[in-house]
Amino acid sequence: MNANHWTIHTGIAVTIPREDIDTDQILPKQFMKLIDKKGFGKHLFHDWRYLDLEGKVPNPEFILNKEGFQNASILIAGKNFGCGSSREHAPWALSEFGFRAILAPSFADIFSINSAKNGIALIRLKEDEIHYLIDWVANHTGSQLRINLQAFEVQVGDQFFSFHLDSASVNRIRNGYDDIDITLNHSKEILEFEEKRKKEKSFLEVVW
Repeated sequence: MNANHWTIHTGIAVTIPREDIDTDQILPKQFMKLIDKKGFGKHLFHDWRYLDLEGKVPNPEFILNKEGFQNASILIAGKNFGCGSSREHAPWALSEFGFRAILAPSFADIFSINSAKNGIALIRLKEDEIHYLIDWVANHTGSQLRINLQAFEVQVGDQFFSFHLDSASVNRIRNGYDDIDITLNHSKEILEFEEKRKKEKSFLEVVW
């Protein structure tokens, strides 16, 4: 089960107003050697975030290194976020860093599937709404947005933006479910199917 489950999230918003941010920019391939989900957050946006290969010299010009944005948990970006390779490590890095939602006009399909498994809501808004949010955050450094997965609304100041998120993703994010949890939720039906199959097709049973 993913510990980062939530229904209503309020957090600091940060903007990276670029289109086609791919998974290699989110997490460069040289950091994909670990075998579990831990340890990737420090390498998030490594090539933009640091001036050296070792990740010891922060780039003062990159937004996540600037005062007021180090604890950001909501990311606003351009269209086609998460394109490129299908590596699940990219959502792992975003989740471990602390991001709970990404707002953009569009997302890559496989990235969308992997994100919900890690407690990250991908919120699709219209391009003019994204531009509004980018300008708003630029003029309100360290300000917070509120995202409600019950009302399907993003609140910024006194403005509200509606969005749609499929029920499967909402279920995963609100309950912290991964693929194993989803399967276990149907354990009764699985057992009933197995028992029925044994009775109806007993000849398929293998005896060792």
